[in-house]
Amino acid sequence: MIEQVTPAALAAWLQAARGEHEPLLLDVREPVEWRVASVHADGAELLQLPMRSLPPRLRELDPARPVAVLCHHGGRSQQVAMFLAQHGFARVANVAGGIDAWSLQVDPSVPRY
Repeated sequence: MIEQVTPAALAAWLQAARGEHEPLLLDVREPVEWRVASVHADGAELLQLPMRSLPPRLRELDPARPVAVLCHHGGRSQQVAMFLAQHGFARVANVAGGIDAWSLQVDPSVPRY
């Protein structure tokens, strides 16, 4: 089962996940979506990689690194989180509600679309 983390609880998850590896916030939205609304999470590197681009680039990611996956509403990120878990990633979470919930819970300056 994939761990679900709300945007409001993400900072605490990132802090708790910190160990030998810096956590990764993986934004799997499309480039046009990144231009509409972007985020920044203290305590994590942000990697913007569209969902469709992940399978051929999977080897670029470290399976030992904690990964929180983000999309628009949480559906695509849930699929990617499951994909990562099936490929041996040790600590994976879905950012429940996605960037839309981020705007409501964390930063109202992030546009909702």
